[in-house]
Amino acid sequence: MMLPGFPEAAPLEGLGGGILIGLAAALMLLGAGRIAGVSGITARATGISDSGMSKSSAWMFLLGLPLGAAIVALASGGLEARFASPAVLVIAGLFVGIGTRLGSGCTSGHGVCGVSRLSQRSIVATLTFMAAGIATVAIMNAAGLEVLR
Repeated sequence: MMLPGFPEAAPLEGLGGGILIGLAAALMLLGAGRIAGVSGITARATGISDSGMSKSSAWMFLLGLPLGAAIVALASGGLEARFASPAVLVIAGLFVGIGTRLGSGCTSGHGVCGVSRLSQRSIVATLTFMAAGIATVAIMNAAGLEVLR
């Protein structure tokens, strides 16, 4: 399926991925009674936070993220990945980490789990994430650093 203006879009694959993310979040909430917010799980794994799941479970969850991506890459014949320089990735990661602490959660915690529970705080946070993303792309495009082609 091809969307006008988005020749590389994969809406069916996106739908399938969204269903899997929602299923995983629901299983985590129903099975373990925990929100599947990656920043909170990372804080628990690294010892920044003492609440939530056990430290070993947090590490298993985090290790499963790249492992799952690797399995998909192997099963589909490989994925093309382009990364910024290691310095840019570290700086961006620090900004994301600071932002998740200031916002009391990340996009997975607020956007997937919080919005589905109709949390007002999560709805506001998700709208803020979206607005910041849209503004960033607009500013980068205006500066000649084309993000969307």
